[in-house]
Amino acid sequence: MAGKLYGIGVGPGDPELLTVKALKCIRACDALAVPGTQKEETAAYKIVIQAAPEIADKECLELEMPMTKDKEKLSLSHREAFGRLQEALEQGKQVGFLTLGDPCIYSTYIYMHKLAKEAGYETEIINGIPSFCAVSAKLNQGLVEQSQMLHILPSTYGVEAGMELPGTRVLMKPGRKLKSIKEKLSEYPDSQVAMIERCGMEEERIYRTAGELPEQTGYYSLLIVKEQEQ
Repeated sequence: MAGKLYGIGVGPGDPELLTVKALKCIRACDALAVPGTQKEETAAYKIVIQAAPEIADKECLELEMPMTKDKEKLSLSHREAFGRLQEALEQGKQVGFLTLGDPCIYSTYIYMHKLAKEAGYETEIINGIPSFCAVSAKLNQGLVEQSQMLHILPSTYGVEAGMELPGTRVLMKPGRKLKSIKEKLSEYPDSQVAMIERCGMEEERIYRTAGELPEQTGYYSLLIVKEQEQ
């Protein structure tokens, strides 16, 4: 009998934000999988090992999944990664793929999920706390109220059109795009701007105004731009 693939959201960084359900599944799985060549260097594994150190000896599939927009390279890497998952599933193993935040939001896992479903394997998603909820809580403020809209924008694909939308704009992973984003923010002087880098992780940094923002930030960053409250 074939195994089952779980996509497990481990939250944004703080191991105390791992859900009880996620931990239960992680402990019960026969094997884990992480997007990276060395599990100890992957953010998701670093989070989980703090909350469940007993998983250190559990089988772990280290899947190389490069960050690129080249569709052919992405497709090839995804299929190679899934091939390793498939071997474990064919052995009847329950495999938990660890992913930052929530598996449903710009997640590497979802590619494996689709391939597993297409191949006829049983799958399940265990949601985690999204990074933008953790960042808003850390800033001690709400994201949206009453009729305000919430827009989630992937910064690496451009945010110009999204910035025109009303309400609160969440800019995911601004990274090297931060300089151009800062320039765009100058067009919205009345907006409330804040960013957290590595929320809940070591070396967390908080920027509470647009003027505090650096020219460039790390991969694990999230920027919130809110309309001025009336």
